[in-house]
Amino acid sequence: MKTAYAWLVVNGFIESEKFRQIFSWLVEAAEKQQCILEIKTNTQLLPKLVMGEEELLTGCRRPQFVIFWDKDVRLARLLEKLGLRLFNCAQSIEICDDKARTHLELLDQKIRMPKTIIAPKTFRMEGYPNLDFLQQIESQLGFPMVVKECYGSFGQQVWLVPNEKELSDCLRGIQNRPFLFQEYIAASKGSDIRIQMVGTEAVAAMHRYHAHDFRANITNGGSMEACQPNDAQLKMAKKVMETLKLDFAGVDILFGEHGEPVLCEVNSNAHFINIWKCTGVNVADAIVEYCLRNIRVLS
Repeated sequence: MKTAYAWLVVNGFIESEKFRQIFSWLVEAAEKQQCILEIKTNTQLLPKLVMGEEELLTGCRRPQFVIFWDKDVRLARLLEKLGLRLFNCAQSIEICDDKARTHLELLDQKIRMPKTIIAPKTFRMEGYPNLDFLQQIESQLGFPMVVKECYGSFGQQVWLVPNEKELSDCLRGIQNRPFLFQEYIAASKGSDIRIQMVGTEAVAAMHRYHAHDFRANITNGGSMEACQPNDAQLKMAKKVMETLKLDFAGVDILFGEHGEPVLCEVNSNAHFINIWKCTGVNVADAIVEYCLRNIRVLS
């Protein structure tokens, strides 16, 4: 079998051990499948890529594909302009990175999500000098409600707000960063299911739960157990992947009042160390196999 050559594009400013482990697992998974996966950082690539020049990859071995494990969407779009096939593509990464954009893209797809109101944009550095608009939001969603910044990971920048005063205080803390208001799904307090999807296939899943926090994230002290998603959860995860044109992602699903699935969030480059610890499934193998299969089909 002819050896393939690809790039793994990562952020040059992230140095945590958890990220390094993910990157090394992807490189090892590629090696097992006769593929050289070379790590490139956005700090290495962007200074070389002068926009407008005919050949921006002069002096570089051209990769057959790119696993783009970053959220630097401008670099992703630039690489796509060069004709490179990215997994995930720039548009999918951009949609998933913005929780409001994710909601908008899925709004007409018959996917149940919490009732959501996008916060009005403000240009003032101090945020909202006038909070009169909150009365309508309170009447629509009630208390408690969830407030989420549009950009954030690991359950951070997410608050459960119990009353009007704390809602006002929360907004003053957020200032002018984009955020949204959401219905609180009380039946799913501290509990969700993370389905690790590759293409339209669920390769692993875990139930996450937290006894003392409304968020189920493991990073915030939650626990986990392997689980088998039911048909309704799998149908939702597949629909999300198809609609957002994702190659791989972590799809987080809440539990409605009668156990029905309610979409929480979609992570285009979800960490897979915890799900490996929980299920024994190395998602890196499935990601690389999927990329190679799709490239060979297209070539």
